[in-house]
Formats: sequence, C-alpha cells, structure tokens
Amino acid sequence: MDFPKGQSFFCGFFLAFLLCTNAVQASPNYKDALAKSILYFQGQRSGRTPTSQKFPWRSVSGLGDGSQAHVDLVGGYYDAGDNVKFNFPMAYTTTMLAWSTLENSKPLGPELANARVAIRWATDYLIKCATATPGVLYVGVGDPNVDHKCWERPEDMDTARTVYSVSRDKPGSDVAAETAAALAASSLVFRKVDPVYSRLLLRTAKSVFQFAAQYRGSYSDSLGNAACPFYCSYSGYKDELLWGAAWLLRATKDVKYRNFIDTLGANDAINLFSWDNKLAGARVLLARGSLVANDRSYDTFKQQAQDFMCKILPNSPYSSTQYTKGGLMFILPDNNLQYVAAISNLLTTYAKYMKSAKSTFNCGNILVTHNTLINLARKQVDYILGDNPMRMSYMVGYGTNYPKRIHHRASSLPSKTSHPQSFGCDGGFQPYYYSPNPNPNILTGAIVGGPNNNDFYPDERTDYSHSEPATYINAAIVGPLAFLSGR
Repeated sequence: MDFPKGQSFFCGFFLAFLLCTNAVQASPNYKDALAKSILYFQGQRSGRTPTSQKFPWRSVSGLGDGSQAHVDLVGGYYDAGDNVKFNFPMAYTTTMLAWSTLENSKPLGPELANARVAIRWATDYLIKCATATPGVLYVGVGDPNVDHKCWERPEDMDTARTVYSVSRDKPGSDVAAETAAALAASSLVFRKVDPVYSRLLLRTAKSVFQFAAQYRGSYSDSLGNAACPFYCSYSGYKDELLWGAAWLLRATKDVKYRNFIDTLGANDAINLFSWDNKLAGARVLLARGSLVANDRSYDTFKQQAQDFMCKILPNSPYSSTQYTKGGLMFILPDNNLQYVAAISNLLTTYAKYMKSAKSTFNCGNILVTHNTLINLARKQVDYILGDNPMRMSYMVGYGTNYPKRIHHRASSLPSKTSHPQSFGCDGGFQPYYYSPNPNPNILTGAIVGGPNNNDFYPDERTDYSHSEPATYINAAIVGPLAFLSGR
C-alpha cells in the first residue's frame, strides 16, 4: 500500500465484435482466473525464491530481514506494490487464503496444492515472528515512511529494514489476534496432509491469542507512524479478538473460546469486511455452528450474518451498499475491489452454509435463498473479470484487456536479468515510474484497486488508489473463484 503516495459468422464486423465480446464476458473462465489468482502470490514473495518460482523477474530479496533485532524474519510477503512486510494485512491475507481453501478444497482441484504453498509461505514467516523472542510478537519489517519515498526493486532494497514488534508494554491485540486467526485457520488446512506442522501452527496460535487477549491495546498506538496512515487499525481490536477466537474455536472446539466470545460484546452492525474490520467475517464463520452443526446456541451469529447480507443485497429494504451503474459494489473510493472481493467471499461461503442447512431468510419482504447470494457474488466476480462498462479485466494477465501500468515496483522496473545494475532509492522514478509505457513484467493474477464510482479506470501507474494490487484482494477472491469454478 502506498500513500502520497458465441461467435457470429453472418453479421457485420461491428455487431460480430459486440457479440463476441459479450459472449466472452458472459462466460468467464473461472478455473483460469483461479489459477492466476494463486500464482500472483509468487510475485509478492520476500526471501529466497525457490527453483519452482514462475516469475523469473523476481528473485532473492530481504535475506537480512530481522538482523536489526538479531532474529531471523526472512520470508513472508510484500503487501502490495511496495517492499514492506506489514504483518497485519499479511496475517489477514493468510486467514482468507486458509478459509478459502477449507471451504473449497474440492473445487480448487489441482490448485489445492498451490494454495497450500501460498499459505505456508506466509505461515512459516508468521511462526518466526511469534516464536523468535519470548514475550514479543514481530509485526513488520521495513520502514514504510522511507520505503514509500523510493521506487526500486525488492532485490535492490537499500532502505532501512527496520523491525517492528508489539509486547506486554506496547500491546497490539489487533495484529496479534489476526496472527492467531491465520495460524489457527491454516492449522486446519494442514491437519491431514502435515499433522506435525498443523500442531505447530495451532500451538503457536493459542499462545499468540493468549497474548492478544491478556495485554490489550491497539498496535496503531504502539507503532505510531509505522502503522498509520498505512494500515491503521481504524476499527480497534475487538473485531480481531472475535475473529481470532472464532478460528481457535473452530480449530480446537474448546469451550473456553466460545465463553470468551460471549463476554466480548462485539455487536456493532457493519456493511463491510476487510483487513481492518473482521466483524462480518467472524459472524459468518460462527453462523456455521447454527447452519452446519445445527447448534441453536449460534443462532445469534446467524442473525447477525443475515443482517449483514441484508445490508449488502441491492434489492433489500435494509441495503446500505452503493452500486455503480455497471453493477459493482462501491464501498470506499480507495482500493474498492478489496471490499468487493472480501464481501463476495462471505456471500459464497454463507450460501454454502445455507444450502447445507436448506435454509432461507428474509430481508423485509424479500426472500433470500442461497442462490440469491451466489448470483450477487457471481456478478461481482464477473465484473472484475471483464463484464463491466470498460470491458476490462481487473486481473492482470486474464483476458486481453487488463491493466498494463500497475502501481508495483517489481513489475514496473526491468528485472536484474535485463538491468543488472541496482537502481537505488530514486533510480526507478525516471524513466519508469512516470513512464506512459506498460510495465515490462506482467504480474499475472494481480487484481488492482479497480475503477471509480463511475466505472472508469484510467490505468495510470501513479494513481495508486486504483492501480495498486494487493495480497488481501487476491486472498479474498480465491474462495469465490474456486466456488464458481466448481459449479
């Protein structure tokens, strides 16, 4: 994240073009998009890239990460188009990848193994962050205020790789509870295929969550300008405590996490879901207890999840969600597709739970079935893949018309193979950052921030609020793409 940073052979050419275009948009290749959405994460890797790396223009970076604190913090992901490792959105990214994998293991098909690889690249790093120093949780590497003044490849980084952490004296319940959620959810992904690793993940999750719950405070307050305005915890930490406890409850079935949830009082109504605010996600996850396990004690969460859906559905009398003329949810102007992807994930997941329970609900006089939610999610996904007024896919490398000038350092700068010399902090601005030319490296699968509220996308590298891709957009879209590819 950067701050100031059906073919027709018997019609005229134009009509044929329209028919062909519409046919393509009406039948998106979800499996192709799914594979690319997971492949994208290889382009965000920090650390020593393996021989299986599919993007040859990305290579080794950040091998000294953690050295400032005399610990090994090599690995993990750069969050977006920069060279910083922000653990708060990275942990959320991991949780969403794990949830998507858990709910869609069959429709993922051959991509299941790739999803596990993407998850483990993050969890290996998060385990290091949680266990390197007793009583300390490392929550980021790289000074964002310095990094965001530079335009250089990850392989060339010469900026301070400052290490950030939270502790008893400087708490961070939000980032800690999200880390616990990521580790707990991932433990379920690896439970059958790697039980030893799964137990390590769960053991670490329990410890980190205990720290989050016992020493309460926002990491934004503890880290100051290393967290804000980049990834401020605007919603506070109660939503992460709910989210983390919900995942530990699912992973352990230990009643103490349910008791914790019941005393938390996280009852705020909300119409969004994101790396910052997890309330809606936690409620959908907990509603599974009512719908799938048929446990009536979870009915409150089911009602809260349904209330959320009623705020999202466009024809609901309780809707508080804006839609563009082209049919896209429009939550906030900066990086809007992150919210679209995340909410679409909740729609398909809750639809799955509803179908399992043969359940319906009402928004006023509107009957909502599981297909109601699926149809809305499909419309959002199809819009992202090109069924929109600009006929543009907002996934790089999918289709023929997609963003060519994304706000992403490694993608926009020549690789070390073609330009062995380092750029240095300022070396990439001219002629690359300000260039009107397409990026030399295609970050296949990356989903950008997306169009504005008028369905317009300028495709300008300098317009980071629309042209920057991010891990948490892709992590959220994996679930809906897998779900739709299996139908």
